[in-house]
Amino acid sequence: MPKKVSLTVKCPNCGEFLTDDTHLINNRKAIGLNIKTSDGKEGKIWLSSIYGDYNYTCEVPIPEGEVVDFMCPHCNANLARPLECEVCQAPIVSFTCSIGGKVSICSRNGCKNHYVVFENLDTAVRKFYSEYGY
Repeated sequence: MPKKVSLTVKCPNCGEFLTDDTHLINNRKAIGLNIKTSDGKEGKIWLSSIYGDYNYTCEVPIPEGEVVDFMCPHCNANLARPLECEVCQAPIVSFTCSIGGKVSICSRNGCKNHYVVFENLDTAVRKFYSEYGY
């Protein structure tokens, strides 16, 4: 059975951890964020911290295909970057990964585009093996 890797991420603006200890998805601590929909609805969203898992729960409904703004729950900074999704052209949202580098996701509900970019691959791989035992 393959191991599931949970990523720990921080806000790239204030550096606070985005893990929500009170909310689990697939028995793992979720990534908790604030969101705002195109029609002005605001609420919380919890994303699965397991890389490649698209499960989430949200306080407000998000229609398939809708682009939402993701904000840090600590500093309220918008987490969108000046990059567009290569699949659907929606804004890319990025987080700082605790093992070094960035985790990026598409801001469009239903788009599966996501990726991890490591600052120093050698250091990240050592931390990864140490933390996950591969």
